[in-house]
Amino acid sequence: MLYHLLPQFSDLHIIFNVFNYLTFRSAGAVVTSLILAFVAGPAVIRRLRDMRVGQVVRSEGPETHLSKAGTPTMGGSLIVFSAALSTLLWAELTNWYVGLALLALVWMGAIGFMDDYLKVVRRQAEGLVARYKMIGQLSFGLALGLFLVLHPVSPIPSTWTMVPFFDGWVAAFWPPAYVVFVSLVVSGTSNAVNLSDGLDGLAAGLGAIALLTFAVFAYLIGRVDTSAYLGLLYLPGSGELAVFASALAGGAVGFLWFNSHPAEVFMGDTGSLAIGGALAVLAILLKAEFLLLIVGAVFVAEALSVMLQVGWFKYTRIRTGEGRRLLLMAPLHHHFEKAGWEESKVVVRFWILGVLFALLAFSTLKVR
Repeated sequence: MLYHLLPQFSDLHIIFNVFNYLTFRSAGAVVTSLILAFVAGPAVIRRLRDMRVGQVVRSEGPETHLSKAGTPTMGGSLIVFSAALSTLLWAELTNWYVGLALLALVWMGAIGFMDDYLKVVRRQAEGLVARYKMIGQLSFGLALGLFLVLHPVSPIPSTWTMVPFFDGWVAAFWPPAYVVFVSLVVSGTSNAVNLSDGLDGLAAGLGAIALLTFAVFAYLIGRVDTSAYLGLLYLPGSGELAVFASALAGGAVGFLWFNSHPAEVFMGDTGSLAIGGALAVLAILLKAEFLLLIVGAVFVAEALSVMLQVGWFKYTRIRTGEGRRLLLMAPLHHHFEKAGWEESKVVVRFWILGVLFALLAFSTLKVR
């Protein structure tokens, strides 16, 4: 909004020109969403307490988590609200990239909200039935893939995606396969972030790290000079995604103020599915889906830990008649808790891994 309103007053004072600069607006988006989360946080938490929207704790989980029962959840609505409002304030609203990213944030957040609502308000233990949740995720991915194939938002073929570490290399998909690929990226990423939301501050911190990383990549890919120098695909207009990613990162950090150990509120599926869906769409629009595997490596490990645990349990039950576990408990963060690590130590160490993988992703810019 500010991008469309204020630069026209540059004749009155040169300071209004700063609203044309992507870096300035990205910084403004971070600060705005951060302040919105800070200011609205206490009121949102009080409202959730009044509604008795309390977290349900798994009985088989670590004993230290039993005290968290009843802590307000659905706090992810604070992240979605602050990020969306900040993006509307600072981004170029006629930009297709921004519109699609905002749609993903709201759509996935709505699916998570429905799941949380059924679990903690309507007291339906299973929440939104898994197949319906998956249908919502896959249908959005299929619709996005079809839209990008039929209505490209960049001069680069929609079915191309960059290959990390290799200058000028792209993976070119057959259009129907690309649509399926996009759908799998959306559903897989949103569920991976959702699985990581099990410790105070874990998903919010990792999400902020990944989002800021993609904000930098969006800025570089959206500039003709830096993209050419670094061997990246040049996508005109994609730089506006830096504003969106920064706004969402600011909302996640603002939420982290209340979600850090001991948490006053949990994000629930409302926040985790929204962040995961937004990360997926950022990677898809920037043609950096394979880079997402590096930036979000901790999320990938969390998802794989669950898949391997379930797969091994079923396999051993068929072969021996008794199911066995690879890990003490899945997802991966609970395994380390069961092994004796303090919750805060698991969270900080996973954050460190998140930063290291982000740095590895940046290294792909020169190792090409």
